[in-house]
Amino acid sequence: MHKAPGALLTTIINFVIMLLTSTRVRIATPADASLIADMSRRTFYDSFAKDNTKEDMDKFMNEQFTRELLIAEVGAPGNIFLVAEHNGTPAGYVRLRENNNPPELNGMETIEIARIYAETSMIGKGIGKALMEKSIAVAKEQKKQLIWLGVWEKNFRAIEFYSGWGFKKFSEHPFVVGTDVQTDWLMKKEL
Repeated sequence: MHKAPGALLTTIINFVIMLLTSTRVRIATPADASLIADMSRRTFYDSFAKDNTKEDMDKFMNEQFTRELLIAEVGAPGNIFLVAEHNGTPAGYVRLRENNNPPELNGMETIEIARIYAETSMIGKGIGKALMEKSIAVAKEQKKQLIWLGVWEKNFRAIEFYSGWGFKKFSEHPFVVGTDVQTDWLMKKEL
């Protein structure tokens, strides 16, 4: 059975659009350090400035989340960074970290999703999905028993996203933004 010319043209156009609009996730190299540092600061600020005071955000960004400290993380032992690109444009990143288990996970082979962020303009384009898929793939390649993360208890959108991937809350810990002590949920997913 042959498709009508209009239907065939529509199918071809949709296929070309799919090829042209692609998201790719790759392992970062030290050459990506500045890109990741700048994206880290921008995405963190965009995500949390509205929920924190200017003073607390400034203190955190200028003391704990400086560009120099972030650059030093890329390529440091125990860190794996992933970069997502959407149509060739940097769209998000992940920092995976080994050897940072909370007491509840001691003795287990794990990897932490220490940070996972998409650029504000890229939210809704599948960047988070692509980054999570690659993070889980890396954890499985390294034969980890589970993957875990911390998420602010008031970040309902992120909690819903992680829950959808099968992450379950197992503990809590404090996270300080400036002078504000906040509570992060610790969530894990068995692999």
